[in-house]
Amino acid sequence: MTRTINAYGIIPDVFATARRLNGDIEGLGLDMTLVELVKTRASQINGCAYCVHMHGGDAVKKYGEKPERLYLLPTWRESPAFDARERAALAYAEAMTRMDDHAALVRASAALDEHFSEKEVVALTALLAMINFWNRIAVGFGTQHAPV
Repeated sequence: MTRTINAYGIIPDVFATARRLNGDIEGLGLDMTLVELVKTRASQINGCAYCVHMHGGDAVKKYGEKPERLYLLPTWRESPAFDARERAALAYAEAMTRMDDHAALVRASAALDEHFSEKEVVALTALLAMINFWNRIAVGFGTQHAPV
């Protein structure tokens, strides 16, 4: 069983800084529906059910995403519901989250370069670093983190 520690209460300044950084990254101009899709997919891979629920809900409620596309997210490669830009971002999200397949990361990076500007690639990379941070804290300590 995973230990349960309230990391957010023990070192709140770190998490306040992380929340501000998360907001700064989201302010870099990426489409928020895409942001929530990427966050949801990374959270699925990391096993953070709370984060899947939160980001999937935000995608629908705040940004008008169709729930059917969220259901298809684990099978995005096989589904015609995602466009080339979304596919590139989702492939990169998986490669950056798993980090164990260098060839997949190289392929995903090449596809990303076809659909995103350099600024967007940096923003997406920072976004993935942050969601993986939040997921791993939540899963590692068996807690639900404060809304980001």
